[in-house]
Parts: sequence; structure tokens; C-alpha cells
Amino acid sequence: MSTTWHDMFLLLLGIGGVLLLASLVGRILQWRLSPDGSNSTIENLNARINAWWIMAILIAIAFIAGRVGVLVLFAFCSFAALREFVTLTNTRRADHWALATAFFVVVPLQYFLLWKEEYGIFSVFIPVYAFLLMPIIAVIRGDTHNFLVRIAELQWALMICVFCASHVPALLTLNIPGFEGRNVLLIAFLVIVVQLSDVLQYVWGKLFGRTKIAPNLSPSKTVEGFVGGVASATLIGAGLWWITPFTPVQAGIMAFVIAMMGFFGGLVMSAIKRDRGVKDWGHLIDGHGGLIDRLDSVVFSAPVFFHLTRYWWSLS
Repeated sequence: MSTTWHDMFLLLLGIGGVLLLASLVGRILQWRLSPDGSNSTIENLNARINAWWIMAILIAIAFIAGRVGVLVLFAFCSFAALREFVTLTNTRRADHWALATAFFVVVPLQYFLLWKEEYGIFSVFIPVYAFLLMPIIAVIRGDTHNFLVRIAELQWALMICVFCASHVPALLTLNIPGFEGRNVLLIAFLVIVVQLSDVLQYVWGKLFGRTKIAPNLSPSKTVEGFVGGVASATLIGAGLWWITPFTPVQAGIMAFVIAMMGFFGGLVMSAIKRDRGVKDWGHLIDGHGGLIDRLDSVVFSAPVFFHLTRYWWSLS
């Protein structure tokens, strides 16, 4: 067994063990506190754990399938997330051609550029060419009502759901000496650290949370939860140094940075939901809301992690 598959096997085994333990705890809590399903907190917890099983299995299959599987998975995620985002925007009939271009041209072309490993054009395709193309297509229809708002929303949707999200599989294109063929583990590191940071912020907040950190944006987030979650995720990231090209200290620093970006990304996306008067981005994932509700932290941290890793090794 190669080193990559050995490390992947250990990682998947550990994730499976954690989910098994979580499922056991959830069932015990349901048996003792909510045998009739009346405790909404326990029921929501078990729904989240079940959803995590599905997501973990899908990600594991994509990892095992290799580069193609990862690209297909995140291309689907970008498409689905873009759809969720667009449903909350001020679109009009005049925007239909621009929307069709975003879904059926921009998304597949962005991931095709990743497949071809064309980093130069991949890095500017959306923030330059797509950003210029969207208003050109929309303005041809001649509808000026809320034109700036409509175009800015579509551009922001592409930036978050496609450009930022595509930086997760973009980690596969990095050329790191001595780490060849193991880049999929960088994706695992990013996703595990960011998602555990979210979960641990929730857990620390429930256990010790007293001071709300942003009551108008996310009432459930507390200072204690934020500090405990980010600190715990940083330590876990340092402990996962063996699946990265970093030392334990470097892995801890990277984990801290992406946990922080994930936290602020969650706040930004919460602000958009509050502005639109909704609780969740959608209902795709039982117990978790929409796909963006699970990706919000990842998409903000992915570009930062990608570029920090890329330039770290280009300068070393």
C-alpha cells in the first residue's frame, strides 16, 4: 500500500470512528431524553449526524475516485450552491441569458481549466472575464431596473459559489516537492479543520457560551465558542501535520488561519441571509439547511489556504 493510500485509510478510519461515536451518543440521548421525538435539539442533532454520514461517504468516494471524482464532486457543489444563491437574488427576466451563461458556460469552463491545470487563466477567468461578461449580456436586454444590484449579486454569487469553491480541488494542481501524488490529503486537511472548527464552536458555545459575539448576525455564536472552537481546530490541525507537507507548527498556523477565515466567512454569509430574511440557504441537506450552509466556511478559507500553500513552497 502506498503512503498516500495508507494515510487516506487511517484518515477515513478515524473519521468513521468519530461518526460512529457521534451516532451512538445521539441514539443514547434520543433514547433517554426524546423517545417520542419531542426534543427538537436531540432530533436536530441526529439529523445532522445522519447528514454527516452521507457527506462523508460522498467525499470518501470522490477521494477514492481520484482527481476526476474530486473535480466532478465540487463542480456539482458549485452548480448547486449557485442555484441556491441565485434564488435569493433580485433577478428579472432580462437576466435569464446572463444566468444561463453563468450556469452552463462559466461553471463548466472554470472546472475544465482546472482539469487542464491552466492556473494562469483559471485564476482570472471569473474575477476578470466573467465579471465583465455578465453585465454585457444583461444590458443587451435593456432593463435598467436595479441593474447595478442585480449584476453585483450575480457577480458575488459566481465569486463565492464557483471561484472560491473551485479552489478546493485546485489544491490538486499544486506542485510540492516530496509531496507528489498526495495533494488530495490537503483537501482532507482543509475540510476537516474548517468543519471541525464550526462544530467545536457550536459545542464550546453550548457548554460555556455567555457573551454573544454577533447577535444581529448569528445569535448562537459566542465569544467563548469562537475562542474554544478556533483553538481546538488549531490543535487538531497541528495534530494532522502528518497528512500535509508542513511541520506541526506550520500545520497549526495554517489551521488557525483557515479556521479564522471560516468563522468570518460564516458571518458574512449569515449577514446575507439576514438581509434576505431567511434562516437557511436551502433544504438540500436534512438538519444542515442548504449546501451553502455547509460550504460557507470552506469557500472563504479555500482560496487563502491554496495561495498560502502555493507561495509558501514557491518561496522555499
